[in-house]
Amino acid sequence: MNTLREIPCGTTVRVVRLLGEGAVRRRIMDMGITKGTSIFIRKVAPLGDPVEVTVRGYELSIRKADAQMIQVEKEES
Repeated sequence: MNTLREIPCGTTVRVVRLLGEGAVRRRIMDMGITKGTSIFIRKVAPLGDPVEVTVRGYELSIRKADAQMIQVEKEES
């Protein structure tokens, strides 16, 4: 299973599962990233941190460590 950190730019994915526990998981969910949500990968910084994505119509930058906790699958076109 791929994580958000491993996905290249320009790809749309769907959230399958959120890893992590407690406050970290709650913070990710508060950003609008929940199971079944579509995420478009806009940009990845040169060193991989942060990852800029579009979620639910707004732009969001996610740290590499947080992106590693989001399991995704490629969305069918």
